[in-house]
Amino acid sequence: MSDEIRKILVQEGGNRLDKFLAKSEEDLSRSFIQKLIKTERVTINGKPAKASYKVQEGELIFLDIPPAKPMRVYPQKIPLNIIFYDNDLVVLNKQPGLVVHPAVGHPDGTLVNALLFHLEGFCFAEGDLRPGIVHRLDRDTSGVMVVAKNEKTKKDLIDLFKNREEPAESKIVS
Repeated sequence: MSDEIRKILVQEGGNRLDKFLAKSEEDLSRSFIQKLIKTERVTINGKPAKASYKVQEGELIFLDIPPAKPMRVYPQKIPLNIIFYDNDLVVLNKQPGLVVHPAVGHPDGTLVNALLFHLEGFCFAEGDLRPGIVHRLDRDTSGVMVVAKNEKTKKDLIDLFKNREEPAESKIVS
């Protein structure tokens, strides 16, 4: 896989290079853009520039974006507080500080890594970084999460959450 080259013509100057690119290239995070700048993968009129450089109208910016590295998810022994489980789902209390699923900044040490370790037969398609995850909580938030143990349950739970419905068998205790 080869690098992606993006060409941007500055229509209105005055902003810092990193802020300008974060606004014009909405699919790229500002931190990723800053890494591109630091590694001299961003040039203006053919020359590397600093993040703080003020872009000028008419300048031509090139971004050299390397291909994304494929991520794999591996089981890791991370403690979980499982409240309920059966053949189809797991209900757990996610502790604060735990990222739910792998991402560029957190390739491991996640709830998904822990689930793969603790749940026998918990596996999904190769390359699925969110197996069984139907909703998430922020890293620093604790709370109850429901995780599907198979694709059918995952689809059913996604539909329930999407439509804000309760499962037919649920009983609300007051």
